This record gives sequence, structure tokens and C-alpha cells, in this order.
Amino acid sequence: MDKLSLLLSVKNELLRQSIISQPELSQFETVELTIAQNWISQIENDAPDIAIIEINGFSQADYQALSKLDALLNEMDLILISSGAPNIHLDKLMQFGAIFHYRMPVDTKILAETLRDVRQSSISKSSVGQRVATSDLDQFGLLIGSSYPMHKLYRILRRVAKTDASVFIVGESGAGKELVAQTIHLASERSQAPFIAINCGALSPELIDSELFGHKKGAFTGADKSHEGVFKQAEGGTLFLDEITEMPIEHQVKLLRVLESGEYRRVGGQTLHFTNTRIIAATNRDPQTAIEAQFLREDLYFRLAEFPVVIPPLRDRGEDITGLAKHFIAHQNAEQSVKKTILESALTKIADYDWPGNVRELKHAIERAFILSDDVIKESHLVFDTAPSEQNDQLDDLVPAGVSLNDIEKAAIVNTLDNNDGNKTKTAQDLGISVKTLYNKLDKYEAS
Repeated sequence: MDKLSLLLSVKNELLRQSIISQPELSQFETVELTIAQNWISQIENDAPDIAIIEINGFSQADYQALSKLDALLNEMDLILISSGAPNIHLDKLMQFGAIFHYRMPVDTKILAETLRDVRQSSISKSSVGQRVATSDLDQFGLLIGSSYPMHKLYRILRRVAKTDASVFIVGESGAGKELVAQTIHLASERSQAPFIAINCGALSPELIDSELFGHKKGAFTGADKSHEGVFKQAEGGTLFLDEITEMPIEHQVKLLRVLESGEYRRVGGQTLHFTNTRIIAATNRDPQTAIEAQFLREDLYFRLAEFPVVIPPLRDRGEDITGLAKHFIAHQNAEQSVKKTILESALTKIADYDWPGNVRELKHAIERAFILSDDVIKESHLVFDTAPSEQNDQLDDLVPAGVSLNDIEKAAIVNTLDNNDGNKTKTAQDLGISVKTLYNKLDKYEAS
């Protein structure tokens, strides 16, 4: 078989030598560009299978030139190497390019693994586009991180994205399950079709069938017009079922039938519809525990988990923790046109924290610190979520004597729901009850 073509444009001599010394490079027909040659024009002229490009800057003109090569980029793999400084034009590039992005200094062993994976993918003629935004960390799709667990995840996602297999994502709250699902979609051949996400825990049990499959006008009280369900909305693309274990188990069998046969009917309709939609489901529960507790049908799990994916928690990602903190600060600086910095002692505090809320909690902590600080983020600006034991001590002082338990319960539910902007799944998790129990109590409050 002919060797795959590789375009190499790296100005840093030490990095260039390190890359060309990798044994994997012998599997490619490599063309090196001189400093004077324009790499974008060369990509357009040569249409290589893969290109490794060191960029010292990326301008609006560069973005416009590459945006004209949309079709070409989706047929190749582009590896960009940069200082990692925030760049709005690189951010926009994620919308159409086949791109990896590595920051300096580059781990050439990881780069070699990427080359190996690209070659295997290209040999099978199933390679698909990867989209990435600029960052202080390496990136793949919408995911950010340079740690070994994240690069391992990238390789897994690259492989599964080429298929139409159903994916079951398991990860703690705040770990980035929807970003993983979106990355799979963007890296797949369905990337030009819709990506539709639905939180199963936020659905009213009475409207689940309508939300999934749609309904005809007049199908039930209040159905004053027809509605397309998410299966129809995601036709040809990807449907992401977040927190699948929060869907009432009696409704899960209806979902199973669609997955097995590809057929469904709208509520109140007789016409049989056939779906062409890839399904990605996710949960923050352990699947086996969820099955045993009857939060998840076992047959549905095995149908969804053709390809299971586990997201590493932030605490297992080493230097990604402080790297993400710097990333969030850099983007706040770019958005607000300021130049705030962070003390090393503050970074140490961030690194030492366990981050039970994962990346979402870290992002919120940095946003709060950014607001509280002037020019420099210090330890005192970092306010982490209150520990449960501290919350309990505060509650003992705050709850007045003589208030009925029903009133305390109602206040806790209503206030938590309001704090979570109406997200019933998150509210149920915070309160330590099931979503079904939450709905029952809300129904009781509305009836009283």
C-alpha cells in the first residue's frame, strides 16, 4: 500500500528534529516546508493526508483562507502546534476543521501515538474530521487536557466516532459528559446533521413520549399543535440522552423498542416512522448499581452500551487541574480585555483540592475568583463549595424551632430548584432523592 502523505512545517529546530526522529514518521511520505512557504496554500495544492504545522500566530486572514478549504479539511488530519495563547480565530476554526491542537512544549511521544492512530484510521478510509479550539492545553474536539487519561480518552473517542455504534458515557457530575457526546458527533460523518441533547431527568413523566416521539395536534389536552420529538429533530445526526437513569423505568421500555427496531409512532398518530439517528446516552451513576436499584433496565443498558466510555474525574488528571484554571483565566482575560494573573500559592490551593464537582466546579470557582480579584487572583479569592459537614453545622443554627417538617421540606425543594434554574435532575441529586420523588412532591405542592 502507498504511504500516506504528510506535510511538515515546523520552525523550531529542536521540535522539528524531535518529530522527524519518531519511527512513526517513516510510515508517511513526508514533505517539509521552508520558512518562506505558505502552509495554507501548500495544503490547498497538495491535499495531504495529514499536516503538522507550527503556528506563531493565527489571524483573521488565516481563518478566512482555511474556511474556504472546509471540504478538504474534513478529508485530512491537521495538527496545529502553538504557544497556547487564547486566539478567537482558532476558536472559530473548531466549527469546520479536521484539527488537533498541541501547545508548546509538545510531548512528541503523544504526537507519535496520534500519527499512528491517524495512519490506522486513514488505511481503513474511515478517517473523519476533528474540531478543536485554542487553549493552554492540548485539545481534541471540545475537550481540553494534556494528561495521559485525557489522551487515552481522545484515542477512544476518535475510534468510536468513525462508527454508528451507540455510546454509553459514564462520568461524575461536572466531568463533561455532554462535551464528550458533542465531540463524538463533531468527529463523525454525521457532523453536518443536528446534535440534539435532552436531559431525561428534566422531563415531566406525562410528556416523555411526546418529547421523544412527538405528537399530533389534539392528541391530548393542551396539544393545540403538532410537535416533532427529539428523534425527528435529530434525524441523520446524533441524539444525546443525558442522565438516562433518571427516566422513569416504565418509559425506558418504549425507548428500547425504538433502539431495537428503529420504528416509532407519534403520540396520537398511526403513521410508522423510521429513525436514522445515532444514540449517545450518559449517566453519573454506576450502571450496575443503577440496574440493581431499578433506575435502569438491564436490556436497555446493553443496547445503549455497544461502546461504553468512562470519563476520568478531574482529580485523576494531574496537571490538567492547574492547566484548566489558567485556561479559564486566560479566556476571562480575553473576553473582558484585562490581564489578571494568579499567584503560585493560589494554584497550589487549586491543585490540592479534590474537586468533587469536577471541571464545572473548577470553572465556577475561577469565575468567582475573577470577579473578587483586582489584578491578581490570590488564595483568599478562591471560594470552594461548602463541605457537607460545614453545611450541616450552619443548618443547625439557621432552622428555627417550631417549624413543621413539611414546611422545611417544601422550602428546601423550592429553594434548591430555584438555585438550579429549574433543573430537576440536579435538584434531586442535591437533595438526595429520586427525580420521581421530586415530581411527586411538586405535584403535591401544586395541588395544595
